[in-house]
Amino acid sequence: MADTTNSFDAAAYTGNGTARDRVALPGDMFDGVVNKPVLHQAVKAFLANQRQGNAATKTRGKVIGGNQKPWKQKGTGRARQGSIRAPNWVGGGTVFGPIPRSYAQFVPKQVRALARKSAFNARAREGAVILIDAFSYDAPKTSRLAAFVERLGVADQKVLILTDGVKSNLHMSGRNIPTVHVLPYSDVSAYHILWSDVVLIEGSAIGQTMEPIADTEPTPRAKAPKREVVAKPTHAKKKKAAKTAKKAAPKKAEKAPKKKAAKPAKKEAPKKKKPATKAAAKKSAAKPKKKGK
Repeated sequence: MADTTNSFDAAAYTGNGTARDRVALPGDMFDGVVNKPVLHQAVKAFLANQRQGNAATKTRGKVIGGNQKPWKQKGTGRARQGSIRAPNWVGGGTVFGPIPRSYAQFVPKQVRALARKSAFNARAREGAVILIDAFSYDAPKTSRLAAFVERLGVADQKVLILTDGVKSNLHMSGRNIPTVHVLPYSDVSAYHILWSDVVLIEGSAIGQTMEPIADTEPTPRAKAPKREVVAKPTHAKKKKAAKTAKKAAPKKAEKAPKKKAAKPAKKEAPKKKKPATKAAAKKSAAKPKKKGK
């Protein structure tokens, strides 16, 4: 059974995070009914409308080439072919491939309103709706918004901030925080509410006027000290430093030249004795050489 009680109340804070008394939520918006089929239809349509539908393939009529028959119809022994750009050829056209189309889905205005109401009720059941009396940002300040979210204790959750009308300073303060999304209350959809873990609503957006109270500024988080970046020496600097180090180093004592070891004297081959006379020379030339056995 759906919980149809309309006695929901929410925690309230100032724009700087000072706690206030709890505030009752309006019963016409927060009646406790969550219509899941309508939520599914609205979220599915929202995601489908984000698609561009640019996927495309070429059919055989759009592929370049293949204007003539690759071979004659009969007599070759091969199967008949009319074009090399037919789908059964490598590089041919694609059959039943995707073509550019629109994925847009239309959801009636009343169905979208019912889905948004169901999403608000789902967050109210979880106690994840927080009212803020007013956001007054004179200039964009991301650190201020980050300190405010941390002061509420929801820094580790996805936070949706709904403002009464367009507040550009607050929007620019939160656009650099990945877990914070700022939207005008009139532009919110069921998808955005279900995306978030906590919903912060400006009181005047839902007709809740809260009197101002004494407020204190949130203390911003202390920034981590910057680390000193030591520049790495380039190749030219390394080369220059090596040269200066080489010049500054003391010169080594010159080494005495090594004495080469004396080579042993070559033994002279014994000289042949010349024959004393011409007759003796003729006799030695006339002697026949002995044949080897």
